[in-house]
Amino acid sequence: MRRLGRSGVEVSELSFGAAGIGNLYTEVGEEQAYEAVDAAWQCGIRYFDTAPHYGLGLSERRLGAALRDRSRSAYTVSTKVGRLLEPADGHGDDLANGFAVPATHRRVWDFSADGVRRSLEASLERLGLDRFDVVYLHDPDDHADQAFREGYPALEKLRGEGVIGAIGAGMNQTEMLTRFVRDTDLDVVLCAGRYTLLDQSALTELLPAAVERGPSVVIGGAFNSGLLADPKPGATYNYAEAPGKLLDKALRMKAIAERHGISLRAAALAFCAAHPAVASVLVGARSKSEVHDCADQFETAVPAAFWQELREAGLLVAEEPS
Repeated sequence: MRRLGRSGVEVSELSFGAAGIGNLYTEVGEEQAYEAVDAAWQCGIRYFDTAPHYGLGLSERRLGAALRDRSRSAYTVSTKVGRLLEPADGHGDDLANGFAVPATHRRVWDFSADGVRRSLEASLERLGLDRFDVVYLHDPDDHADQAFREGYPALEKLRGEGVIGAIGAGMNQTEMLTRFVRDTDLDVVLCAGRYTLLDQSALTELLPAAVERGPSVVIGGAFNSGLLADPKPGATYNYAEAPGKLLDKALRMKAIAERHGISLRAAALAFCAAHPAVASVLVGARSKSEVHDCADQFETAVPAAFWQELREAGLLVAEEPS
């Protein structure tokens, strides 16, 4: 367990991303969803991340139900604010937004103080909780002014009142996350896909700023949406088909990993976890088999010779891991 910044909130080094059990891209049955959360618990995972966006609230409802019989002090839950769910006509599905669920609600961007409070009240009800350990501002890319002027102060006030243990921002970019680290007093940032074996853009400013200022970093997207999990023609990178050059690079990395007796998945997870600013690596899973595989790969020791060969081959420029 590692502490988030200067807060009292602790997270497991490997964490469970609950977008998958919110029917990300494909339907997941109730039993399968609960089995995935149970498997995470059995593997020692104690940090679970969700959001209203994931399946129009389905992820929050399922995660809350799966954790209901656990001691509340034994686990950490984070959710996100910035998208309010408002009732819709319910016709059609939500696959245009990536989730195989009926379109019972529509998302409304809102980083206002009132929007933050309303979002959290609804999330508490869906999860069946009385408090949140961590709350992130979710993808405020096109709403920077309202997020910094209203959303962040609202979270800071709720943290001061003891309603929230730790506050942060979660995004797929590094520039605004770096601004949050430098200009606010948040505890953690969730950076997805920008610190991986294929994309180390977080090394330029975000991770050094986090080390200097003190907030922790949670890394999501360790597999860049699939390419680093199983590189092959048609594999996805950042949720689109991977360009040929990146596919070739991933295949070269996979071949080197196999020569050293490890999988590329193990190397991808180890790379994310090695930086001193990183408190947890967040991995999405939709089944118990995926959870067990992630846990096994995370526990795999990656030899120093592997990193050295990657550097000698010009496939890795980062100093970490050493």
